[in-house]
Amino acid sequence: YQRRVHGGTVMVFDVRHAGNKPIYMSTVKTGKHMDPVWQVYWQKSEGTGVGKALNFFSVSSDGRVTNWILAKNELQFTNVMELKLTDDKDGSEPIDKDAALAGLSGGTCFDFNKFQEAVFVVGTEEGKIRKCSKAYNSQYLETYEGHFMAVYSVQWNKHHPNVFLSSSADWTVKLWEQHSKHPLVSFDLGSSVGEAAWAPYSSTVFAAVTADGKVHIYDLNENKHEPMCDQLVVRKAKLTRVCFNPREPILLVGDDRGTVLSLKLSPNLRKITKLEEGKTRPDIEIGKLNKLIDVTTKDRQLMDKT
Repeated sequence: YQRRVHGGTVMVFDVRHAGNKPIYMSTVKTGKHMDPVWQVYWQKSEGTGVGKALNFFSVSSDGRVTNWILAKNELQFTNVMELKLTDDKDGSEPIDKDAALAGLSGGTCFDFNKFQEAVFVVGTEEGKIRKCSKAYNSQYLETYEGHFMAVYSVQWNKHHPNVFLSSSADWTVKLWEQHSKHPLVSFDLGSSVGEAAWAPYSSTVFAAVTADGKVHIYDLNENKHEPMCDQLVVRKAKLTRVCFNPREPILLVGDDRGTVLSLKLSPNLRKITKLEEGKTRPDIEIGKLNKLIDVTTKDRQLMDKT
């Protein structure tokens, strides 16, 4: 497993080894980050057989998204993207002179699209979300604007190839369709949102955790405005992370004191849509979100006309 640290170093551990000494650790010589590393992401191994190269990505406040390959004796790095402070897709025009002098935008979180493995989205300290590709390290594919404070998490939907979620210090969770620059839906949770995560069993269910100690569960197929559950689970601590168990109806949440809680989802929070004749599970899950996208887009068009 990898570890992220405030000093900018990334470390790799082997849980089979006794003790807590890393088997790999980045250094200044091998391209360590100069600011805190906020997230790491394992990539599918390159090559085949014995020659498979384990590798992962990291994102940091120093403005770099970096790929790390576990070579024989050390970590080898490649900067996949430098997060320039620019407004346009081709990266040619800075926002202003001050932005040009400031250098790079601090990266806070990222996620890769499992349907398009080269494509990923990155959240930034100033609130913008950048869509990038591993194939183009000098320009953005798209910029999404909607948050006005730091973005704490971004996550692609597990069933739909074009939809992702974001959470922010600005108290909101936003739902995005990758071909639109503006959010489809925005949810105000009344407190800084540490993370929002999609459920594995439904394309329309997500959980979010907030700094006031609450867990919020939404099912957009049931209600796109109000949560199905809104529960206080810790006091005198800020919830920062949330994760669904991929198989069991269990949710893990973490707080800023280093505590991890395991929560069981009640039956009404883990409903699975029944299969329809002639339709596959992916068809149904994609269809549910497509319906939401269509309704939301039509509502926005009506509001724009008025």
